[in-house]
Amino acid sequence: MALKDSSRSPRKACVIGLDGVPHSMLGRFLQAGVMPRLAEIARDATLTPMVASLPEISSVSWTTFMTGRNPGEHGIFGFTDLVPGTYRTRFPSFLDVKAETIWDLLGKREMRSVVLNQPATYPARPIPGALVSGFVAVRLEKSVYPAHHLQAALDMGYQVDLDARQVRDDPPALFRELARLLELRRRMLDELWEKERWNLMEVVITGTDRLHHFLWDACEDEGHPHHRDFLDYYRAIDAFIGEVFERFSETGEERNFFVLSDHGFCGARKQAFLNRALAEAGYLTLEDPAADSLEGVSERTRAFVLDPARVYLHRRGRYPKGSVGEGEVAALKRELTEFIGALRHEGAPVVRSVFDAAEIYRGPQADLGPDLLVVPHRGYDLKGRIGADSFIGPRQLQGMHTWDDAFFLTRRRDLLESASDDFHLEAASRMVLRSLDVLP
Repeated sequence: MALKDSSRSPRKACVIGLDGVPHSMLGRFLQAGVMPRLAEIARDATLTPMVASLPEISSVSWTTFMTGRNPGEHGIFGFTDLVPGTYRTRFPSFLDVKAETIWDLLGKREMRSVVLNQPATYPARPIPGALVSGFVAVRLEKSVYPAHHLQAALDMGYQVDLDARQVRDDPPALFRELARLLELRRRMLDELWEKERWNLMEVVITGTDRLHHFLWDACEDEGHPHHRDFLDYYRAIDAFIGEVFERFSETGEERNFFVLSDHGFCGARKQAFLNRALAEAGYLTLEDPAADSLEGVSERTRAFVLDPARVYLHRRGRYPKGSVGEGEVAALKRELTEFIGALRHEGAPVVRSVFDAAEIYRGPQADLGPDLLVVPHRGYDLKGRIGADSFIGPRQLQGMHTWDDAFFLTRRRDLLESASDDFHLEAASRMVLRSLDVLP
């Protein structure tokens, strides 16, 4: 990105992230009066659908937003990845991001950011400003920068995420935890708002994603016993957004107020295990049929999948038992694209699109990513688990991510590059930087 000289810019911007909130659902809530404060803000704004990163998961999408770069440049392709030269999995962290963040770019112009609860920022590393990590965060002590804010976090009992094991099958407990975490976000935001000098204020609410995964049925079914609780949580979020907007408006920069999500959401009907489909077709073989990880693959394997739907060719030279030569790559991609695209369940297509990653990713990290990216039809939650008994299995979560139903709300219509179904998360980053006079 070509930067402007903004070292003396007094500008401010505020970003609220709502993890996993779909444009389609948000539009309904605004029209139905569930979120009156946001509806009022939106009257002088543009609310557009937005395309997320692929795969459509928080670690990839939020990294794309915080860098303004695609995975081929920032190097994060999923919540898990393989240790190079092995079949062992690892968990990439904030330290693995290969591109500068927008907060780093602002720092080069002597501008400061406050970032609260954005996923994929653990462990917290120094940024020009303050950072409290979002999930997945293991220890609070490694989640706060600078360290002098840690004591305030400890004193208020700050928590990065809820314990899914305790609440996923207990709706009353889930709603209690969601309310508690929202209050902690409010208190920590107040702490940082007052004690930090900043040009960009960003806070992400991730409880929306948790609610959708565990209780999406309550959204779609008005007769569901927790439908009202679902709406009440969104009313609480609406009040939070309204409070932040009013406070930010005191700076005189209320036009630079943005709200966005990192991906969409829909109901899940079934899980679909792509590695099982590859195994049944002979593309994936295991040395031990009982193996439950990629460490059990054989030399006959030609392709495998990492969660949620990243297809990797078993390339010679990249993997210890790799069998696919460079001259076979193009033909095998075409073959797998046709095979995966034709997968059916009870006569219905499971897969909506299969993309060649070389056409999606660009940049110096692209060769470390997958070869193909699979987007399912709504309702089929794609998984890469090894050892599934069948291609189709019962759903484990009520809701699943979608690629093309994220949203972006901006009051800076003058900076909007496009307002259409192909508006992308990378463009959202550029708009925030332009609002601060950092990009032309």
